[in-house]
Amino acid sequence: MLKFIFKIYIFLFTFLVFAQEKPKDSLPVKTDKYGLRLGVDLYKLSRSFYDKEYKGLELVGDFRLTKKHYVAAEIGNENKTTSETYLNFTTKGSYIKAGFDYNTYENWTGMNNLIHLGFRYGFSSFNQTLNSYSIYNTNHYFNTVTNYPTTKYDGLTASWIEIASGIKVEIFNNLFIGTSVRLNYLLSNKKPETFDNLYIPGYNKTYNGKFGVGFNYTISYFLPIFKKKVVAKTQKK
Repeated sequence: MLKFIFKIYIFLFTFLVFAQEKPKDSLPVKTDKYGLRLGVDLYKLSRSFYDKEYKGLELVGDFRLTKKHYVAAEIGNENKTTSETYLNFTTKGSYIKAGFDYNTYENWTGMNNLIHLGFRYGFSSFNQTLNSYSIYNTNHYFNTVTNYPTTKYDGLTASWIEIASGIKVEIFNNLFIGTSVRLNYLLSNKKPETFDNLYIPGYNKTYNGKFGVGFNYTISYFLPIFKKKVVAKTQKK
């Protein structure tokens, strides 16, 4: 999956570079559009159709505050069943993530692409259903497996912070495709008494108890609310 995301990054970056138009030598009046961009995570949406053990939806949005700064958020829900050798459990819940993005990319006149770095605070409310688990007896005289019945744990919560890095490319007027990768760190994690939260909606898998990695692949539409006119700097030949 990481190889797939890396390929998407390369494709979008290449598209971004070659999409730039040749600048003019004069001092054109540049108009920057400000407004709300709304979209959906295509990965979670498509996975819900081909993976019978997963259902999920994530809506994404950002609002441009300044030339470089954006307020950003994601909201979603997930229903995922995880099957391992001696363990089968279902995680179901909703989450919200809010923060900001900073665009590091210098667009030419009339372009609105982004190579952004960002920060998020995330919160998830969910439940875990332990469908079945088995304890293997290592005693060679009693080489048996004991199965335990379904147990549900409600009222679970988790919070975390994310460092985000991504690309958004305008493929048509106000229509963007993008991808981002997130490095997560757990701040709080309410666990069941006898069961660990191995998967958290919006956070994904937990590694070493604290760290996690996430990503999305989005399509979004920008709704212009107002414009600001600025004079572009002279471009050298």
